[in-house]
Amino acid sequence: MAAPTETVNKLLASGKYHAALAVIKGLRNGAVYGAKVRAPHALVMTFLFKTGPLSDKIQTILEATYTHSRNLALFVFGYKGLTTIMAWLQAEKLQAHSFMAAFVTGYLVFGRYNKVNEQINLYLLSRILYGLAKLAVDKGYVTKPVKEPFPWFAATVWGVVLWLFEHHKNTLQPSLKSSMTYLYTDSNKFNNLRNFIIYNK
Repeated sequence: MAAPTETVNKLLASGKYHAALAVIKGLRNGAVYGAKVRAPHALVMTFLFKTGPLSDKIQTILEATYTHSRNLALFVFGYKGLTTIMAWLQAEKLQAHSFMAAFVTGYLVFGRYNKVNEQINLYLLSRILYGLAKLAVDKGYVTKPVKEPFPWFAATVWGVVLWLFEHHKNTLQPSLKSSMTYLYTDSNKFNNLRNFIIYNK
């Protein structure tokens, strides 16, 4: 009689139920990737900017990591599940399936407001705007720039973000506001060598 591991390995190698198993593997990969990305980020940001007892800091890190990991796992599971079902129902894979599946799953998983979801959605927004600009050039909707546009892109991004920080601070996301306060406001505060070089404020 074959060992359970051997039986499972044969099933996985056979290609049977591949679509359904790929959905489960997506759930696993979403959980792992979410934890890998969020844990170090939460660790650094918490110890840099959060005050209070160590137990509170650890709880903040664990909660952020769990939320990111769970939500990404659920999103991948939902997205892959819906695209698989739609492709099966229509007997082919269509571009519209990607948008519709992500739209529905994004609403259900990332539509609930919390700090982690806000950061993920903002991260994606910047990437898709950049991607859409490239797509517009690739498709010929926009003429390819003669000179490299990246310096102008960088100048605009930094010009707008510093203008918002200096004059409309309340419009910025809290973590960005904290980072910019440390860089641009706290660097104005010193009255001795210790808080000039060694300590902030």
